[in-house]
Amino acid sequence: MQKVILDTNVVVSSLIQKGYPHHIVFNHVLEGHVQLCLSEALMDEYREVLSRPKFSRIPHFGSHAEIVLTHFSKIALFYEPHIRLNIIKDVSDNKLLELADESDADFLITGNTADFTLMQYKHTCILSPRSFWEKITDY
Repeated sequence: MQKVILDTNVVVSSLIQKGYPHHIVFNHVLEGHVQLCLSEALMDEYREVLSRPKFSRIPHFGSHAEIVLTHFSKIALFYEPHIRLNIIKDVSDNKLLELADESDADFLITGNTADFTLMQYKHTCILSPRSFWEKITDY
């Protein structure tokens, strides 16, 4: 089974609109078609970002976010990265590459193309949600 890491922006987008991020999270990750890889640091970031007051204006966002995070905590493989990297300009995003290094994930899915200019980190292919969706629907 392929292993994936979801950047926080993908999780947020999946809860706001029915685009590629939504299909990836709800129709692929939560259905068990791929193995989600997480670290406690990334899960903490999910919790912090998804609980921001600006999202409370979106109907049902909070309850859906809670459901998604609960499922993530049950289905994900958790890793504790043992290296610290300084590759990405936005220092907090380095935790995703650290997780990729530790988990040997197949894909890191991010909508943050400004900071993630790499197409690959070691074994992990870094893709936008659209590119990932197109890749998996070709299988």
